[in-house]
Amino acid sequence: MESPKKPLVFAYYVTGHGFGHATRVVEVVRNLIQAGHDVHVVTAAPDYVFTSEIQSPRLFIRKVLLDCGAVQADALTVDRLASLEMYVQTAVVPRASILSTEVEWLKSIKADLVVSDVVPVACRAAADAGIRSVCVSNFSWDFIYAEYVMVTGYHSRSIVWQIAEDYSHSEFLIRLPGYCPMPAFRDTVDVPLVVRRLHKSRAEVRKELGIGKDIKVLIYNFGGQPAGWKLKKEYLPDGWMCLVCGASEGQELPENFVKLPKDVYTPDLIAASDCMLGKIGYGTASEALAYKVPFIFIRRDYFNEEPFVRNMLEYFQCGVEMIRRDLLTGHWAPYMERALTLKPCYEAGTNGGEVAAKVLQDTAFGKNHTPCKLSGPRRLRDAIVLGYQLQRVPGKDISVPEWYTLAQNELNILTPSPDNNTIQSSSFIKETEDFEILHGDHHGLPDTIAFLKNLAELHALNNPGNRSKQHSREQLAVAALFNWEEEIFVARAPGRLDVMGGIADYSGGLVLQMPIREACHVAIQNNHPNRHKLWKHTQARQHTERQGPLPVLQIVSFGSELSNRAPTFDMDLSDFMDGERPISYEKAYQYFAENPSQKWAAYIAGTILVLMTELGVRFEDSISILVISGVPEGKGVSSSAAIEVATISAVAASHGLDIAPRDLALLCQKVENLVVGAPCGVMDQMASACGESNKLLAMVCQPAEVLGLVEIPPHIRFWGFDSGIRHSVGGADYGSVRIGAFMGRKIIKSMASEQLKSSLSNNNTSQPVNGVNSGEMDDDGIDFLENEASLDYLCNLSPHRYEASYVNRLPDILQGNDFIEKYVHHDDSVTIIDKKHCYAVRAPTRHPIYENFRVKAFKALLSSAPSDDQLSALGELMYQCHYGYNACGLGSHGTDKLVELVQEMQHSKLSKFESGTLYGAKITGGGSGGSVCVIGKNLLRSSEQILQIQQKYKAATGFLPFVFEGSSPGAGKFGYLKIVIRSCSQLKISSNNGNHSKDEKHQNIAGDCNKQALKVQVE
Repeated sequence: MESPKKPLVFAYYVTGHGFGHATRVVEVVRNLIQAGHDVHVVTAAPDYVFTSEIQSPRLFIRKVLLDCGAVQADALTVDRLASLEMYVQTAVVPRASILSTEVEWLKSIKADLVVSDVVPVACRAAADAGIRSVCVSNFSWDFIYAEYVMVTGYHSRSIVWQIAEDYSHSEFLIRLPGYCPMPAFRDTVDVPLVVRRLHKSRAEVRKELGIGKDIKVLIYNFGGQPAGWKLKKEYLPDGWMCLVCGASEGQELPENFVKLPKDVYTPDLIAASDCMLGKIGYGTASEALAYKVPFIFIRRDYFNEEPFVRNMLEYFQCGVEMIRRDLLTGHWAPYMERALTLKPCYEAGTNGGEVAAKVLQDTAFGKNHTPCKLSGPRRLRDAIVLGYQLQRVPGKDISVPEWYTLAQNELNILTPSPDNNTIQSSSFIKETEDFEILHGDHHGLPDTIAFLKNLAELHALNNPGNRSKQHSREQLAVAALFNWEEEIFVARAPGRLDVMGGIADYSGGLVLQMPIREACHVAIQNNHPNRHKLWKHTQARQHTERQGPLPVLQIVSFGSELSNRAPTFDMDLSDFMDGERPISYEKAYQYFAENPSQKWAAYIAGTILVLMTELGVRFEDSISILVISGVPEGKGVSSSAAIEVATISAVAASHGLDIAPRDLALLCQKVENLVVGAPCGVMDQMASACGESNKLLAMVCQPAEVLGLVEIPPHIRFWGFDSGIRHSVGGADYGSVRIGAFMGRKIIKSMASEQLKSSLSNNNTSQPVNGVNSGEMDDDGIDFLENEASLDYLCNLSPHRYEASYVNRLPDILQGNDFIEKYVHHDDSVTIIDKKHCYAVRAPTRHPIYENFRVKAFKALLSSAPSDDQLSALGELMYQCHYGYNACGLGSHGTDKLVELVQEMQHSKLSKFESGTLYGAKITGGGSGGSVCVIGKNLLRSSEQILQIQQKYKAATGFLPFVFEGSSPGAGKFGYLKIVIRSCSQLKISSNNGNHSKDEKHQNIAGDCNKQALKVQVE
């Protein structure tokens, strides 16, 4: 920043929550002072936080606490009730005195601009003093406290409204990456990461601390707060040492832990470390990203900033989540090993302090920053997220700003998500007290019956007399989502348990998949834009753009509290069009990726784009979608596939599209590969769409040839164990292994092609080629080489040919750049080779070749005569599969522990004496966590042993694993339901004569879609 002619005076208020805000303020203040301005910092943070970086007479520190942030019992536990009580004592009770004092002080220093990070009352004080104000933050306290209101009741709501009102006096918000919804601010200016600069190099820091080159360093950093947990020597693997920030003075540490001074300059230490362990906060996360240090983080409950910063960490491959129990019990090694495999890839700007300072200087000189044209609609979209939280508590304040309200109707709705304990299926046959089923059958499925009951309660709550309960934000949105007098379509799709096959799917392998009992339900309704209920921010967007009623897509996803995601998503369907054609998948990917808090919507909205692109469907009506999934996320049981299949089934039903289950699954794979950006195979979607209850779907993934359904013999049963370690096919490990397999295929093809060419050109010579006398090579040998030179799938190569000709010629690892230079491309359309990354090749290539053989043997054994030998052989094949995953680098300590417990149970003396009932286990799906599949006898004793393993795993890890058992029909077998409110059904039937005219309308909506278009081509 260039020094201006006239020095300015800034009053910079810093929130009392932790040190992260103070440390980022340092960087902005440093740039302001460097430009020749005076800065008065109002803070409760220790002086050294500022003076260690800034030594200047232009820095003035005023020690005042004007807010308290979140009160924490320890570094990870937020006390919601105490937080609001403390805020009342700190900022509400003395509010009048605070405003009077601050106005007088601001005038006394002749402040040109008030800056707040992110103290609410500072904005109001600035307004009262007649001074402009700007906020700098990635979150605001109205959004954080809105969650806390749930435990304190109606009387606390005024706190949040007052905070929002204070923020509204700010001229605009300088918004930092990893931001939360902040609807109180009128306009925003986005800046890069604000990161403190380094003073010393990695080598200098390690030399000063006496750390040898062969020592790995972990920095233990919980934001300046003493964690207080006892640390033990065995927590660290050999060859590691730990630098501890914020240790209490009396805390004794083992010899491999080093206590750091309280005023230590942490950016230098973070940059000198191999990985960091701590809680997620802006300061630690931004420095981990900037200096590419893998961050092992432990989740905090009830702090709404965290999921947004966490998404940023994970997006740039910089974060590994540790289970809190593993932190406290010292099971650190697996996470540290995992962290070292990450390749943090944040390449964007880290000069946010300089950029923010320039914006502040320009503003103080009177420059009006032009707001983003999307600022108004974005603000309203943010407001809807906060509005849901606040309206979960009954009651309505007359002072609620209009832009916080939810929809056309101010509703208070919600009952809990369905669970089997609340189901009374005896009241259902073909209709319910509230709904009549016009088409389809619920098949007696408890979760479907519960879903219909949930819809019935939502409809009932349209009556103002039924609004006395406490309801959550999701059902608020659902009640405003549907026109309840119109037809609603319902589809269902289960998750799946990967019995055998797993990651061999993308290599063309045979897979055996079982649809599980847990499933996703989707309710959908189409309405003409003139009759469609719009959320208020959607109305405002269309009004701002001066457009008439346009078709929109509105989605509500239940379970947002569990995953800390925004519960709603909406868009104009025209956003999916580029002129007369649908937008590209790449543009769609970017569209959803730009807002991490709503990236989940890509799984649902992506189905609309795929139908437009692949089948030529055009959507003239608005679409409302409700998603409730009982398939746990991140457990390796295909929660995403269940959502995609259920959604596209519902869309097809509501628009009269006849799509075969196989084609439907292929369309869903396109959603996940091209819109979501996860490089999965197709087996998950096929199992969810084509599976049947108590049967294994046998499929050859070339690309999706269903061989049929394999009956599970009555004496055999499968279970699934959730390891508690989150799995993602979008993670770095899965993608790297997939790339390695495709590299191996390309190398094998190249070797076979060279050998074939040499053999044909020297057919009459006796010169050996790779140990084989080409002159003696017969036609069969030529045929082998011809097939392998054009190898389309790795699984088409037999194990004996692989061992005979290629195993010793493949590299163990290969750098991306070296592969590209020699082979150009790995011929996989859904992954991209990182030139700097070293990929394992031999193990990822070997696994699908042998796995395909194992699955074929497994399938044949299932139909053999029942015996212990049969079960032992099936179990052995599963064990071999599990260790094949580990060889590829796709194992995890949790899944290994579960397999180990099954083996211990199988081979224990008691099991042998009583005739053992469990025979094998393996990691499932994409690996790297997730679930384990177990095979055993279908006996009560087996279930008892499963429960024993569950308790042993809890004793070993602190995590009680969820057990998946049972099966249910796939989406194709289930079909769809068409329901209508019972009070409206007779009128509907008489007017539509059996709904024939409605079905005709569905056919018209489909436009040019026809039978020929349903033949989906797969790349």
